[in-house]
Amino acid sequence: MFSIIFDHVAYSYGNRDVLDDFSFCFTAGKITCLLGPSGSGKTTVLRLIAGFEIPQQGVIKIEEGVVSQPDTIIVPPHKREVGFIFQDLALWPHFTVYENIAFGLNERKMPHNKNIITDMLDVFGISDHLKKYPHQLSGGQKQMVAIARSLVLKPKILLMDEPLANIDIEVKNNIIIHLKQLRQENPFTVLYVTHDHNEAVDIGDEIVVLKLGKVIESGNSEQIRQSGRLFLR
Repeated sequence: MFSIIFDHVAYSYGNRDVLDDFSFCFTAGKITCLLGPSGSGKTTVLRLIAGFEIPQQGVIKIEEGVVSQPDTIIVPPHKREVGFIFQDLALWPHFTVYENIAFGLNERKMPHNKNIITDMLDVFGISDHLKKYPHQLSGGQKQMVAIARSLVLKPKILLMDEPLANIDIEVKNNIIIHLKQLRQENPFTVLYVTHDHNEAVDIGDEIVVLKLGKVIESGNSEQIRQSGRLFLR
């Protein structure tokens, strides 16, 4: 399990400051929800952790080792043991479910067989869809495939950028239950971006409230609820 440390990190898009002197330690082994309105810096935090962006000030550490510093990627994205589930899922439309999940394993030259993939899909109850293409799946099934694709790589950190935003509540709850079960069996650190306070309370062990690139509150769901800052609209 890896902790993640931001030490006085700043990041801007053009003339717009997204993160401003951002410092925080994300606890290893927890599901931490990043909660805040659009433009608060939530997705940028994930992209910096993944190595898709480079800080313009400060350093980022994973398990005490510096992975990024101003204008320098010290540890490239593919060596960070980080899984990233995008809001748009980014499934290959011309690949079957099996091929989508096997793609990352093949790219990283990780040994595997069909059982590894079917066992992962069994957890989500979709192992009978191995030969289907993304356009043949429901929205919830696509979400499960995207999560399975990341988890089969056994990441130490899983980054989730509003992946359940447009999913039916019952399907969403099932995915959350499966995710928590998998984390108990093989602990890993999760950062989950959302602007939905109810979702944050349901999912998060910890909640970090962001506004204008700064942490304005953090704690467990009960602490954040009592603080009155949970509602940021």
